[in-house]
Amino acid sequence: RYKTPLLVVYALINRETMLDLQPGRSVVQTFLDHGLEVYMIDWGYPTRKDRFLGFDDHINGYMDNVVDFIRDRHGLPKINLMGICMGGTFSVIYSAQHPAKIKNLVTTVTPTHFDTDKGLLHQWMKHVDPDALVATYGNLPAHVMNFGFLLLNPARLMLDKYVGFMEHMDNKQFVENFLRMEKWIFDSPDLPGAVFLKFIRDCYQQNLLIQNKLTVGGRPVNLKKLTMPLLNIYGQYDHLVPPQACDRLTSAVGSKDKEDICLRTGHIGIYVSSKTQREFAPKIAAWLAERDAQRRRPRKPAPRRPSKPKVPKPSNTKTAAP
Repeated sequence: RYKTPLLVVYALINRETMLDLQPGRSVVQTFLDHGLEVYMIDWGYPTRKDRFLGFDDHINGYMDNVVDFIRDRHGLPKINLMGICMGGTFSVIYSAQHPAKIKNLVTTVTPTHFDTDKGLLHQWMKHVDPDALVATYGNLPAHVMNFGFLLLNPARLMLDKYVGFMEHMDNKQFVENFLRMEKWIFDSPDLPGAVFLKFIRDCYQQNLLIQNKLTVGGRPVNLKKLTMPLLNIYGQYDHLVPPQACDRLTSAVGSKDKEDICLRTGHIGIYVSSKTQREFAPKIAAWLAERDAQRRRPRKPAPRRPSKPKVPKPSNTKTAAP
């Protein structure tokens, strides 16, 4: 029912299947039910040779190719773009460098202001040596990242959830949902070394993006060029990307049509919890509908050919009941 399709850009960490993980809690299904045409980028699993692919390759290479493909397929100059976590950071950069191709921008749990002590991850990254890690591994291995994420809250992520599993293992639906989440958590691609280097150096350690000092592909990233409508959603209890890392974006962009929404949920719960399913995806769909001036109209029925005049039947003729 919308003329403008939506492209969803997930982070390079973990998989985009989070948005369509289980029946009844699928962000993608909600979008489809509202009439949106949805595209998603599958970043795949980088190999050792991909260690040299950086921000420019992913944003001005892969992303730009995907956007142009969708634009050509639908015959439109602009599409809607939605970014998630690091994918949201990529989407902000892309929209600033290619504003003529994006009609509406949605960012969810997207870090754009990295100079904050809220959240253990932001504190750790200030003291990480990305050069040493990339020199050692090439690509940052998924198991290293997963172990780091578990250490952010070891009691809850390593003990409590498995105790909860044992307490509810006779509940078939609970077990199925638990196993889906476990499979998703540990189905993690490695992170290309060049992406990791720039993300830590320029973002976490120097906070260049929000200051309009970041360059990608030799070109500056000026957030004032984000003049398209912007919806910025984040979680109040997000331990990976706290609200303080997200809530400055709207004040830094050039758009006059912008909105912040803080949901009472965490980094993953915003996509899979039953409560936010009633708030998150429907809100995005409604927001896009308000700004989709070219919504598809129902097709008009083909004009009927004029029928011949009916000859009235005699009054004593019997007719079948309808």
